Amino acid sequence: MPIFIDRRLNPKDKSLGNRQRFLRRAREDLKRSIRDKVRTGGIADLDREHAVPMPRKGTDEPSFGDDRQSGRRQHILPGNKTFSPGDLIDKPGGGGGYGSAPGTAESEDDFRFVLSREEVLDLFFEDLELPDLVKLNLKQILSFKPRRAGFAASGAPTNINVGRTMRNSHGRRIALRRPKQAEVDEIAKQIAELEAKQASAAVRERITALREELERLERRRRRIAYVDPVDIRFNRFDPQPVPNANAVMFCLMDVSGSMGEREKDLAKRFFVLLHLFLTRRYDRIEVVFIRHTHQAKEVDEQTFFYHTESGGTVVSTALEEMHRIIEERYPVAEWNIYAAQASDGDNFATDSERCIELLDRKLMRLCQYFAYVEIIDERESHIFGSTENGTSLWRAYNAVDGKWPNFQMRRIAAPADIYPVFRELFARQPALRKSA
Repeated sequence: MPIFIDRRLNPKDKSLGNRQRFLRRAREDLKRSIRDKVRTGGIADLDREHAVPMPRKGTDEPSFGDDRQSGRRQHILPGNKTFSPGDLIDKPGGGGGYGSAPGTAESEDDFRFVLSREEVLDLFFEDLELPDLVKLNLKQILSFKPRRAGFAASGAPTNINVGRTMRNSHGRRIALRRPKQAEVDEIAKQIAELEAKQASAAVRERITALREELERLERRRRRIAYVDPVDIRFNRFDPQPVPNANAVMFCLMDVSGSMGEREKDLAKRFFVLLHLFLTRRYDRIEVVFIRHTHQAKEVDEQTFFYHTESGGTVVSTALEEMHRIIEERYPVAEWNIYAAQASDGDNFATDSERCIELLDRKLMRLCQYFAYVEIIDERESHIFGSTENGTSLWRAYNAVDGKWPNFQMRRIAAPADIYPVFRELFARQPALRKSA
């Protein structure tokens, strides 16, 4: 039979380890509930408060207790005038001793956590990040360098400011009237001169008085230190944020005539989720929105999500526009470049070959990561079970996917697919699995 001896310094009947496990379990339950809500609801529901229920039975902290079926115990039980041995006691809630019945006893409801918008987004995006940011660490895309910020009364010995310390010491000595060394030396000199003269009664009295004054000055000098701990000042340095890396995300969306309202809605939902993720997790990141039909152009956020322009389909124009913007505004040596593209895959065969050429020879050499999402028909999703099948653009991009590990491609057939695909593309330290 195992014997448990808990020697941890915890409060009575409490365990710090158990409490930490309970908090981790509760946090996972909250994250799971938020993801289920977003998966079943709209992406826009993510950017608001959430009330998350948690079962009451799951909130108790686990603890060790005595086994009531073993060991020897002595109990002193008070008598009663209501029950006798063999009586049946009703169950809580008003039911009888056998079976169950509706009762009026009080019970505890499930807990409901009301999470703010910021807490919801923190939990939702907690384990996501832009993958393979190799140029510099991108937690907040900031580095810090020390900057002089005055003086402090405490600090490391190496940071002592001698000039300010001695200035404080000098002012304190003047305020407390600490005897100067010159005064002590003058009295000692007078004593020596008097001792060299003939020892008369007046001279001896004068020497005695001078020695008493000398002892008083020396005692005062010992009590008032030359440099006191209150005088010491240290150089103070505050961290100054300095941008050490920049990141830019290119959002490329097909808005041609082949993209119906359903396809455009799914693409916009994906980019809404991506935009929330970028603006929430990273303080310093630029987002470039590019819409394309048979022509591509850079637009603002409002136009990207809400404009109704349509036309023919030439996908390579979006890639060419992206390359042009990179050359003009985003030097590769200074910027971490990412791209996410959404399309229904409809494209001319000759233009798909042009897309392969642009990605192989130019863009994939510049990008840290390129994600392609293809919007497919729910009725045809079972046909595209292999990489050999699919649209012209999917087959072309499959060649790029096999050559560049920083290129990933996924398919979305329904709103419920958006969140799982998004997590596959931007999960922390992804395995860069190839689509099948």
